[in-house]
Amino acid sequence: MKLLLHACCGPCSLEPVRILRAAGHDLTILFANSNIAPADEHARRMRALREWAAGEGLPVVEGAYDPLSWEACAGRVGAAEPGSARHEARCRACYRLRLGEAARTAAERGFDGVGTTLSVSPYQYTEVIREELERAAGQAGVRAVFEDFRPFYDEATRRSRELGMYRQNYCGCLFSRDEAAAEREARKAARRAERKAERKMRADELAAAEAEREARRAERAAYDAKQARKRAVLKELRKRAREEGAQAES
Repeated sequence: MKLLLHACCGPCSLEPVRILRAAGHDLTILFANSNIAPADEHARRMRALREWAAGEGLPVVEGAYDPLSWEACAGRVGAAEPGSARHEARCRACYRLRLGEAARTAAERGFDGVGTTLSVSPYQYTEVIREELERAAGQAGVRAVFEDFRPFYDEATRRSRELGMYRQNYCGCLFSRDEAAAEREARKAARRAERKAERKMRADELAAAEAEREARRAERAAYDAKQARKRAVLKELRKRAREEGAQAES
């Protein structure tokens, strides 16, 4: 199948490309991610993807970068919902925007089907991705080629590090950047608290050990003092006995 594969970044493309090529698909990569902010981050991910794809002999199509449209479409979704519901609603709107663009591009350029690398991440909403890909493909009149690539996430991570690929530390949008930063700070705070607790535990253990040693020293000192008193009494008794014996002889 002539397949247009929507890619969110280079590292997430490694295993999907390998698997889809092994299945016999003729692949072209589409980088259509107006969610990524700021602009220099978008450019950096695009550059990393292009460099890797060139080595693989993979053509790359770059979609329009329109963060204002993303903000109007996805950035304002779910504002009245609680945290988790707002997050999922916003991600769905984001998937719908990008996968809709991918499906339309596939139809316009004569591709048979459209797929995405988004499902390689265990941090995404996999079933929502499937729903939005199938919805977009149906509207555009192309085939949706969906696969859950999450089982290959660890291998993709290993390979991308081995290749020295740029690996971003947040999904793409400013919301995810702030959430990721907050999570990293929370993890750091937890590690600091853990280290503090460990230091306190070690200090308590040292203090307890020192108290035990001090107790043993005090016990030994008391025993030595008792023995010294006994020796002194015995010495005095022996002295008196000698004196009394001397008097009796005289």
